Amino acid sequence: MSTQLSEQELLRRQKLNDLKALGINPYPPEEFKVNATALDIKENYERDKLNYKDISIAGRLMSIRDMGKACFAVIQDATGRLQIYVRKDDICPGEDKTLYDTVWKKLIDIGDIVGVQGYVFTTKTGEISLHVTSLSILSKSLKPLPIVKTDDSGNSFDEVSDPEFRYRQRYVDLIINPHVRDTFKKRTQIMTSIRNTLNNAGLLEVETPILQSIPGGATARPFITHHNALNIPLYLRIANELYLKRLIVGGFEGVYEFAKDFRNEGMDRTHNPEFTVLEFYVAYKDYNWMMNFSEQLLEKVAMDLYGTTVVKVGEQDIDFKAPFKRVTMFEAIKEHTGIDISGMDEEGLRGACKHLGIHAEASMGKGKLIDEIFGEKCEGNYIQPTFITDYPVEMSPLTKKHRTVEGLVERFELMVNGKEIANAYTELNDPIDQRERFEDQLKLQERGDDEAMFIDHDFLRALEYGMPPTAGIGIGIDRLTMLLTNNAAIQEVLFFPQMRPEVKHETEEVN
Repeated sequence: MSTQLSEQELLRRQKLNDLKALGINPYPPEEFKVNATALDIKENYERDKLNYKDISIAGRLMSIRDMGKACFAVIQDATGRLQIYVRKDDICPGEDKTLYDTVWKKLIDIGDIVGVQGYVFTTKTGEISLHVTSLSILSKSLKPLPIVKTDDSGNSFDEVSDPEFRYRQRYVDLIINPHVRDTFKKRTQIMTSIRNTLNNAGLLEVETPILQSIPGGATARPFITHHNALNIPLYLRIANELYLKRLIVGGFEGVYEFAKDFRNEGMDRTHNPEFTVLEFYVAYKDYNWMMNFSEQLLEKVAMDLYGTTVVKVGEQDIDFKAPFKRVTMFEAIKEHTGIDISGMDEEGLRGACKHLGIHAEASMGKGKLIDEIFGEKCEGNYIQPTFITDYPVEMSPLTKKHRTVEGLVERFELMVNGKEIANAYTELNDPIDQRERFEDQLKLQERGDDEAMFIDHDFLRALEYGMPPTAGIGIGIDRLTMLLTNNAAIQEVLFFPQMRPEVKHETEEVN
């Protein structure tokens, strides 16, 4: 591999060789035993000083202030940052001062990972610090951290804010921006809260195939791959819905899965081709029950995360306190456009789109046209959690028809801060009706709609054995995390969002 090294990188490689020449392994294999963390020391030292006289801690050097025969430095572990005090006479007792003068002052850099032992004390300025008596290099950093500065208290901070850099080199972002780690800790807390609630409700966590022969369960363009041994095309799943409903057919009365789904579509601040969805299905329930359950679920998540149902999102205070507002789709469209579309055919909907200045592709059927109108003119108005209910049958191929209103289905979407967070149905369990809906989707494919559903004959066969009345929901974990961590871009809540390939340049060979 060829690469162009900067002067700093060349210097660090020279330091690496110098350490080896001194007989110091810059990447030692031995275990370094840690008995404390930065957070533990800061939170507990003042009330329990006797237990902090023999401390061993490891972390990355984030700043160094040289004071001649001593220095202050800051190390960062997984819990935070801690100031350390390194004095020449302490780590180099006797006449040999090589370790301090040659190694510490000349060969150790910001970014190196070190292990230190010593005792905790409080400086004259009141900062809890570790007085180092022993120091070990655990990993030499060959690349300098980008633009790390130090304030008067020895605390380091960064000026890196370029999203391209941060998303592409997330590992560096996590080092220099500790608050980013907090976002991902909260993401895990959100999922843990949901998992605990579902487990307590008696649902079973399951796993279903990612590679599928039929990309079913949603209207989306799939990624296609090829299985060499079977010599067949396979698809990365766009949803796990049809497999979870097969399990309901099989006798499980409540199942859920945190699923990685994939859709070969555009990328923007709210879409990534790989994303995480929670789907769960409960037998003998309907969409009314699911509205009640899901609003209680999200209220509990907010409480578990912050101790309050009110969450700051941008300039908005969003309240997840149940119950949420409920508005039918046709009511929403009429309210925000002044047009009643409830009795319109496809031609009428095209006329409405034209009147509203909405572009409508020739391949769009009634469902897509209504979806375009709602998305363009209504969706962004719902800031506080709101259930949009009772969708047209053309928009919902997997949903049971409405029990009282002809032409509608029992479906809702949850809107928060102007975006869809969840989608739920009273599930269609009539195999004959389901077959007809799939056949309607096939006609849309023939018109050029590459997001229309495939016919899944095995799923139809499963329904023919009988599926009990069922309520199901999909909740976008990435978007929910965006809301609950006050992040405007999906890339901020994904460790490794999809990026365009880096531009490669001709480089010189490094030996």
